[in-house]
Amino acid sequence: MYQCPLCQHPLEMANQSFCCSNNHQFDKAKEGYVNLMPVQHKRSKQPGDNAEMMQARRRFLESKQYHPMRQAVADLCAKYLKGSHHQLLDIGCGEGYYTHFIAEQLQTQNAQSRCYGLDISKVAIRYAAKRYRSDKMQFCVASSHRLPFSDHSLDAVLRIYAPCDHEELQRVTTQQGIIVTVTPAARHLYQLRELVYPDVLLHGETPECITGFDLIEETKLQYPMSMTGVEADDLLQMTPFAWKASEQMRGQLKTAPHFECEAEFMLRVYKKITSNA
Repeated sequence: MYQCPLCQHPLEMANQSFCCSNNHQFDKAKEGYVNLMPVQHKRSKQPGDNAEMMQARRRFLESKQYHPMRQAVADLCAKYLKGSHHQLLDIGCGEGYYTHFIAEQLQTQNAQSRCYGLDISKVAIRYAAKRYRSDKMQFCVASSHRLPFSDHSLDAVLRIYAPCDHEELQRVTTQQGIIVTVTPAARHLYQLRELVYPDVLLHGETPECITGFDLIEETKLQYPMSMTGVEADDLLQMTPFAWKASEQMRGQLKTAPHFECEAEFMLRVYKKITSNA
């Protein structure tokens, strides 16, 4: 499945290392993941979220506020990946919260299904691989714009808020491959954004045009979230607008006994356009 990020030749596993025919070698870490992010491809020393952001995300996800969205995504993946075993990639998987759950759902349909998690953050991937040890899941450190997967090797790619090069999506997916995306709908986290911005702009809901794929299903998922102020602050740290929040605002939010906020997501499924040639 993996290909060398340096020369794009297939990688073979031998003695706890992945090697290609050009003798490029990538060692498998003791936690079980592999780092396929060459130093020359990095834009910073430690790309990805910092430790504080990851800890906040971990606490918030464990509060179960995003469980309905996770279940809806897993249901979509199961709906379109019926029959024989499948290979799914979760881009920007973080610490494996979605990857692990979806892998379990798919394996109830077919025990041979396999899920891969990819993230640019080595710290997040190390945690995911350590927490979710399974021969049906593999995690790697890599760029979403240089996917270290062989041509036409993936039946599905999941992108929850994650960017990816469209040409790469075309390259790695099979002829019947699908892309599942999750993006914020218009009023997602509206009440939280009200605390940060004097004028809140609604999120756009125009579907992304993914080159080489047709949009075949679109669903809006809406539900209220009731949380403590501490949970709301953890949620804030998961968002881009956390950088705009003042310390005073965050202090008031964290000490609030109760906070109500809307969750609103757009879930979409794209199917690869097959050539008649």
